[in-house]
Amino acid sequence: MPVMEQRGEAAGGTHWALQVVVAVLAGLCVCFSLPPWGWWPLAFVGIATWLWVLDDCSPVRRFALSYLVGVAWFAPSLVWMWRLTAPGYVAAVFVGWAGLVGLVGVASSGDQRRFILVPATVVLLEWGLLHAPFGGVPLSELAASQAAGPLRPIATIGGQLLLGGAVAALGAALLLAVRGRWRASGSILLAVVAVALLGAAWPLGSSDGTVRVAVVQGGGPQGTRFAEGDTGPVLTRHLAVSATIEPGSADLVIWPENVVNVEGAFIDHPFATKMRQEAARLEAPILVGVVEGLSTTEFVNYVVVINPDGTITGRYDKERRVPFGEYVPLRSLFGPLASGLPPRDQVPGVGTAMVPTSAGKVAVAISWEVFFSRRVREGVRAGGEFVANPTNGSSYWLTQIQSQQVAQSRLRATESGRWLVQAAPTGFSAVVDPRGELEQRSDISTPAVLRATIERLNGTTPAQATGDLIPVTLAAGAVGSLLTAEWLRRRSATERGDRMTGRTWRWGSPLDRP
Repeated sequence: MPVMEQRGEAAGGTHWALQVVVAVLAGLCVCFSLPPWGWWPLAFVGIATWLWVLDDCSPVRRFALSYLVGVAWFAPSLVWMWRLTAPGYVAAVFVGWAGLVGLVGVASSGDQRRFILVPATVVLLEWGLLHAPFGGVPLSELAASQAAGPLRPIATIGGQLLLGGAVAALGAALLLAVRGRWRASGSILLAVVAVALLGAAWPLGSSDGTVRVAVVQGGGPQGTRFAEGDTGPVLTRHLAVSATIEPGSADLVIWPENVVNVEGAFIDHPFATKMRQEAARLEAPILVGVVEGLSTTEFVNYVVVINPDGTITGRYDKERRVPFGEYVPLRSLFGPLASGLPPRDQVPGVGTAMVPTSAGKVAVAISWEVFFSRRVREGVRAGGEFVANPTNGSSYWLTQIQSQQVAQSRLRATESGRWLVQAAPTGFSAVVDPRGELEQRSDISTPAVLRATIERLNGTTPAQATGDLIPVTLAAGAVGSLLTAEWLRRRSATERGDRMTGRTWRWGSPLDRP
């Protein structure tokens, strides 16, 4: 082999190795911008680095490098899945999310168009993950990286999708600035800052009064699965913590998801009697999560209001179930492939996500539902004046998913313009104001009562009114415009070639030879 050829192959190998390292670093930057790490500026660096590594790449190489970005992005941020189902973790990360990021790389281009295509296709990808598979799996999204950052007010205007698109756009602006394209970079920066300022200035609407809420966290060991113990101790811990609340000091007491777990009807169970007694002592209604076993194959998961007079009202059944956590999709297929799957499936609810109480109308998102903007939108549109998120993260390993859930609660509060109260049995419980500021957060595994006086608000925001319309329209319009421009360019080139060869283009007909 000639010396020049050997040097060329060595240079090519070195270039590929460097691209691999850079792609992994890009994904890690996005990963560590997410909770629980929360180094939000790294999100822009990660996207800029991803765009840089795609420069002048073939489609195959764009897929491979973007796939590596996806692995580094999702493998560490979703490692909590490993203890629940190791095969599911491998499939979700290395086939699902990483594969989709690889397809985003292919759908982009190796030229300047990727500065538009990557942000737009990321928005469309995250919109898709809000709906599929299995009803949606919106985890480790770009927007979550900015829940504690200065760009969060963008969610007031266009929700989490517009916020994620802004993150990707600023990544493009960063790379353009590094390359000295100041006008394009500055234009993107000004547009993003303008939307953020508009969101921050958006009025919250008038108040219908205040509510004194008390959030009960019973404490207990983290990482405990339900199958490992009885529900009696869980209820006992929460009753003990609730006993520290003075009668008449709260207008509404909020307990976590499924801390009451019974076989058969809850209303006739001794646990219901204890809850009635506690509501009467508190002189306030208790919003509490209940699980009822219906049979050996099914259960229901809902919240109810237990009033001081002993009545039980305002039931809302959880609609958005956790796949492989609360039900097993295609059980006959997946059941034999993984151990530790739930033996029973939750029956999905069909009601409106709003519960009336004597303290006001409460939009309810049970646990996983807070990851979905549309679940909170439904409750607020039905009249919800503030949002309650009773949840249960006690079975999860580490605190990754709990940290991401607090971030999602901050985004839902920002989108809806409502106070949001999150109650968890072992943490994190939280109180979030309508601008998404975290007012209070409990510690893990500790008994706690979070007390806050919150407003009952009746205003709306663009994100609450329009849902995903703004970001999806912008993203689809950007992709459509580029595709149209490319089609027109190729058509023009074809016409020029036809004139040179003596052929004529006829609209709507094939090429004809004279």
